[in-house]
Amino acid sequence: MKIAIIGTGISGLSSARMLKNMGHSVTLFEKQPAVGGLIKCERVNDCLFHKVGGHVFNSRNPKVLEWFWSHFDKENEFVAARRKARIFFKNHIIGYPIENYLYLLDKELVEQVINELLELAKLPKKPALEYDNFESFLRSNFGNSLYEIYFAPYNNKIWRTDLSKVSMEWLDGKLPMPDLKSVILSNMMREEEAGMVHATFFYAKENGSQFIVDRLAQGLTIQANTPVEEVYKENGHFTIARQAGFDKVIFCGDVRQLPASWEKLLQQNNVNTTALQQLQSNGTSNLFCETDETDISWLYIPEPFTRAHRIIYTGNFSDSNNRGGSRKTCVVEFSGEVPYEKMVAEIAKLPGNLKPISFNYEPNSYVIQDKHTRPLIASTKKVLEAEGVYLLGRFAEWEYYNMDKCIEAAFDVTSRINALS
Repeated sequence: MKIAIIGTGISGLSSARMLKNMGHSVTLFEKQPAVGGLIKCERVNDCLFHKVGGHVFNSRNPKVLEWFWSHFDKENEFVAARRKARIFFKNHIIGYPIENYLYLLDKELVEQVINELLELAKLPKKPALEYDNFESFLRSNFGNSLYEIYFAPYNNKIWRTDLSKVSMEWLDGKLPMPDLKSVILSNMMREEEAGMVHATFFYAKENGSQFIVDRLAQGLTIQANTPVEEVYKENGHFTIARQAGFDKVIFCGDVRQLPASWEKLLQQNNVNTTALQQLQSNGTSNLFCETDETDISWLYIPEPFTRAHRIIYTGNFSDSNNRGGSRKTCVVEFSGEVPYEKMVAEIAKLPGNLKPISFNYEPNSYVIQDKHTRPLIASTKKVLEAEGVYLLGRFAEWEYYNMDKCIEAAFDVTSRINALS
């Protein structure tokens, strides 16, 4: 078949390579000058700036691992690293997750937290998805004290929305369920947490996640600087950017900005397109900085004294990331649009003697789900797929996908398309 893919982030590029390997003809359309989507990077003064967070690769899915490493030389092109996350709390750097480092907190607070955890341990455990919302899950598993001092302020910074309205479905598989026994053991034995999601990861030696998308883009037909504002269908075939004859379309863009013809189709099939357009997301403002030497990979900042919610020490992922500077580099991330001058003022409150190098604002980085989101997306997919259009990726499916989940979702979409050939 002849297949069009709109968007060249990890979802679009992965699905393109899979379909090409199946024997299909694939053309990708990208509105930006270069590929990469949310995992794009650029060199500033020959230091590597992850413009939207700091993206690394790992997976617990054997199929994803096999596919990914078929495109790369794990030993020579990547470094293997252990995640070292920390929390900046009350002007001290403590371990992560916070419940495993209670011994570093004030005695009165620790007693309060332990009492609450003991009371919660008497109650029957239930799966994460059985909780009504994110706030209920956090209070019911960590207690009110930890919720108030850490979980609420940190998550409010990121999501900038009422946590009692946030669906639990997005969290499935992303956080381990807390266990009182492991909390006690961790505080007694004082060992690093090895069971966290993304406890270990791989990172490209040169150019980080940009290296990944550049490699995946090799040999593909990509039309950059080509925004797709409308898609026409006639006699069973699609026309995109004046190119006709496409049998199927994979849309990896923002589901809130579908072509008008698809919106009309959804409305004719009783899909609430107003609700689609009102789906919530947050952008991120990222300040690229020099920093003092540290061995931390991620530093979380829960307290409200600053709008910054984390520092990603990308300079620790590969020495080549700091090639043009005299110190290590990092990315300070703020949720929402924060003026450059404000970010520069804020980093003075943070550790590391941070010095700004560059900055970027991404209007949409984080998706926010409520209990209506997944049924709405499911009904949208059903109507569009009957037309030959497939949604794929974080903002098309409104799922908080990391790189491995994008690849996993691409397997599903491409296998279903290939079955029709």
